Amino acid sequence: MTVTDERWQSAMREALALAESPEAPHGENPRVGCVILDERGDVVGRGFHRGAGTPHAEVVALADAGELARGGTAVVTLEPCRHVGRTGPCTDALIRAGVSRVVVAQADPTDVAGGGAGVLRSAGIEVVEGVLAGHAAAVNEEWTFAVTHGRPLVTWKAAISLDGRVAGPDGGPTAITHQAARDEVMRLRARVGAIIVGTGTALTDDPALTVRAPARVVGPPPLRVVMGSRSLRAGSRLLDDSAPTLLTAERDPATVLAVLYQRGVRHALLEGGPVLARAFLEAGVVDRVVWYVAAVVLGDGPVALPPLARGPVGVDVTDSYAVGEDVCIRGSVRYEEQ
Repeated sequence: MTVTDERWQSAMREALALAESPEAPHGENPRVGCVILDERGDVVGRGFHRGAGTPHAEVVALADAGELARGGTAVVTLEPCRHVGRTGPCTDALIRAGVSRVVVAQADPTDVAGGGAGVLRSAGIEVVEGVLAGHAAAVNEEWTFAVTHGRPLVTWKAAISLDGRVAGPDGGPTAITHQAARDEVMRLRARVGAIIVGTGTALTDDPALTVRAPARVVGPPPLRVVMGSRSLRAGSRLLDDSAPTLLTAERDPATVLAVLYQRGVRHALLEGGPVLARAFLEAGVVDRVVWYVAAVVLGDGPVALPPLARGPVGVDVTDSYAVGEDVCIRGSVRYEEQ
């Protein structure tokens, strides 16, 4: 029986669902799912990648299928890797398993791992590319951005009043949004590799910057990053052992992001105050915004966005919706073309 295009799409949807499993971490490596079809087109193996250092999705699915994979089709959300890292090349595993065809959604954009499709074709395996590519790209949007730009994707999260304030007149900790929005922020934190604040926020608010209920992190907790030259007070929650913390006197956002990328961070959440937000915006390294607007008027206090010497020209809003008593606005930051 010949596996049809329609069958590939059905199997790819299942592979994508595996890639998006709650047990698949958001981290240094992409989220990948794989489904093995036998010669008749029936699903005989499934697998997804559980994080750096663990078997890749193809290897897990092939083990699940066993000998039934021979002569069959591997349907995988990302082009199989061809390099030796913490695990061996997935191209070798597919060749050894004797599959006759590999169906791929997204091409691997990295120099070190990309090109697996060519290796498979050289081994006489049919390769079909681009099946549900858009869906696959969305699953790994942050990872794809990071490996093609050489830095983490940066999301700026802010909670503001109707008059654009992020704190009250004294500049101290101010509860602006309500519980539903705070719960959503926890779920956002669970998807990132680092949370960045400045020493101003760290000293004023004494935040924990951890992921708490109702969210849950799969894998290591996000790295807490504090930028600035001032020392934190003894007993600061950022110095406890609930999550790792990086203290850096470096003021250049691009330099800090380069360090984070080398540490495996692919998505960073900017939660600092207006001073740090301005530095990142003027450096052109804020990619997304997630703003929670509360129906309160503070009347005075620091504004979310002070005047910029340079930076973005606007935000392309991708979504806006009610979150309990607040409103969330999400968008992509737009800069002038260089």
